[in-house]
Formats: sequence, C-alpha cells, structure tokens
Amino acid sequence: MIKTILSNTNEETRIWGESLAEILKPGDIVALIGELGAGKTVLAQGILKGLGVTEPVQSPSFIMIREYKGHVPVVHIDLYRLRGSEDFEALGFVEYLDGQYVVVIEWADKIADILPMNSYIIHITWGQDHPEQRKITCRRSWKVES
Repeated sequence: MIKTILSNTNEETRIWGESLAEILKPGDIVALIGELGAGKTVLAQGILKGLGVTEPVQSPSFIMIREYKGHVPVVHIDLYRLRGSEDFEALGFVEYLDGQYVVVIEWADKIADILPMNSYIIHITWGQDHPEQRKITCRRSWKVES
C-alpha cells in the first residue's frame, strides 16, 4: 500500500490523520519522518483525535513520550533528542512496541533498524505550491528508506 496526498493546510493534514486512524488497531506503529517543521506533530494530532483522544495533543519533545486513552491505548513518542535505536532501547521504549498500543513515533527514522515489520511509514515533505503545502506519502513496510 502506497498513498500520496498533497495537504494545503494544517487542518487538511489533521483530517488526513483522522482518516488514517480509522484503520489503526493496537500493535500498529505509525512512523513519522520529516524535517523540523514539516508537520509531524500536526499529523499526530489528527491521528490521535481519530483514535478518540479528547485532550490536547502536544509534541512530547522534552519528555519524549506521552500515553493517551482513546478508543484504544495510544502512545506518542518524539525521538528528536535521541541519537538512535540504542538510546530507544536503553530507555525501555521498546516495551511500547509490544502490541498493546497504537504507537505514533516522530523522527522514527532514528530507529529504522528496529521498527517492526508492517509499520506505517509516513514521509512528510514540503510541497511546492505554497508555504503550508505538504506532500505526505504513506506506505506499509518494514524498511525505512532515507
């Protein structure tokens, strides 16, 4: 499965995230990859809203991880401050990949070597038509391409 969309606003990105959430279930990993400011947190907000999370969703950049209760248990992880999979494992975050949660990971390319098979890999890049436009490409795969 490969799907590419162009989002012209943050709201469109959130809505696309909500629609993706309709197919997610515990055990699914959503790996968000993109430059700083590309829209990873905006997309995560939409996904979590679609999973029934009603509280405000903020990037967990400083605390690295937040757990939420929605229709299913959800974990939002931000790996910006980590060096790689060794840090991820040393902090015990690998336990969240045990199938009990939907896990949304920002900066997931940092742990590409340990992402489970069939993770949803989502690349967010800048669009070309205007400053808010984003190109969002989603595929289900075991390997993150640079």
